[in-house]
Amino acid sequence: MTPSAATGRPPALRWVLALTAVAGLVVALDQLVVATALDTIRRNLGASMADLEWTVNAFGLGFAALLIPAAELGDRIGRKRAYLSGLLLFAAASAGCALAPTTGVLIGARAVQGAAAALLSPAALALLTEATPPRRRGAVMGVYAAVTGLAVVGGPLVGGAVAQGLAWQWIFWINVPVIAVVVPLARAVLTEHTGRPTPPDVPGIALAATSMFALVWALVRSGSAGWGSAEVLGTLVAGGVALAAFAVRQATAAHPMLPTRLLRQPAFAAGNLSALLLTASLFGTVFFLAQYLQVALGHSPLGAGLRFLPWTATLFLIAPVAGRLQDRIGPRTLICAGLLLQGAGMLWIGVNAHQHQGYGASVAALVLSGAGTSMAMPAQQTTVMTAAPPALMGKAAGTFTTVRQLGGALGIAVMAAVFGSVGGEASPAAFTDGFSAAVTAAGALALVGAAFGLLAPGRRRAAVPDDPAGDGTGHAVQEELGAH
Repeated sequence: MTPSAATGRPPALRWVLALTAVAGLVVALDQLVVATALDTIRRNLGASMADLEWTVNAFGLGFAALLIPAAELGDRIGRKRAYLSGLLLFAAASAGCALAPTTGVLIGARAVQGAAAALLSPAALALLTEATPPRRRGAVMGVYAAVTGLAVVGGPLVGGAVAQGLAWQWIFWINVPVIAVVVPLARAVLTEHTGRPTPPDVPGIALAATSMFALVWALVRSGSAGWGSAEVLGTLVAGGVALAAFAVRQATAAHPMLPTRLLRQPAFAAGNLSALLLTASLFGTVFFLAQYLQVALGHSPLGAGLRFLPWTATLFLIAPVAGRLQDRIGPRTLICAGLLLQGAGMLWIGVNAHQHQGYGASVAALVLSGAGTSMAMPAQQTTVMTAAPPALMGKAAGTFTTVRQLGGALGIAVMAAVFGSVGGEASPAAFTDGFSAAVTAAGALALVGAAFGLLAPGRRRAAVPDDPAGDGTGHAVQEELGAH
């Protein structure tokens, strides 16, 4: 039996998981689904290389810039309402992408998709965390991470298959019927949750949006404009100043948007910092691997997407198991071991590319990397969300998702800089040289993330009492974790 929101009873966890996982799937898929369809879009719309770069990055720019303010909005208007509004806006923006007659319209619609994802993602994660008992959180987050991770790595496969078999517009049209099915189900099943009502921190919202926009803009433009350009340096400085001002504001405001007690928690820091570097390694590798398989190894868009399957299948199979294991051994081991495996897999692929070995030599490395990602992702999500009391779950989810978006932009920017310094697009051999160096940098990013994972909690000891005040001093959702 499926409980209805109208009955006043909590919804069945399986329904909350299914509905929120669909949201994660749609958002994650659309971030990278265009990777293997870019050449088709270029020919169809007459796009330049800069246009193609913005087709990928406009989504992330809108997403990262608005995540924290959107999470604050969700806490105020209700997380269910934010989730539904985000879905509807995402469907409308997807239709706009599919109907775009020019690259300018496509880029604008992609930015609106990112804004919709900013409203949708933290609300979905907060709804799922609120509905999950502490003892089951690791297993549930494992399933959620498997679905979103599957979308991230499967995006090139879907994009390649659709672009080659149908038309590139269908990578966006497919969102519309999916969302049309999910919205009425979510309206009937989900219950509303809000954060503790406080006066809005308008300066904090403005500073958060400004800093994220400037930092992501600088990372996106670093490849084409250059790290030493006035544009990139200026936006980096502006973003850093706005971020510092945001931190000061949150430490001194009477009603901060992101309470500093969250930032002072080692678990919260460990989950976010390790997620930043895992996402940097993952997104950067997906972006360049899709091109390497086509440019250097000569595979079609669909053939390139199919060769992601060892990575994809590993994420789908291992993440739920790792989530359940997390409930027994704690997240620290899984975060550190997972990032070490991710790093080792990337270094292995880099060596194979340097030696000009074929795809078959790297299949085991893809499996190893996928296993590591599967272990770390659910543990990172649980670590961050468990550190937050119920009233701050929307803010914690927004911060976590913002950090991951910054990680994606950071990874592509760093790997692009390394790629350009060692190789290039002049020939398959030059591309291979650049790819080898870039994927080695991805391995290094993952290994640094493993070091931050040491700050994560160890094995769970006991639950703490409920937190009737909602101030984080004790609550049913948060549990006592082992010593660091």
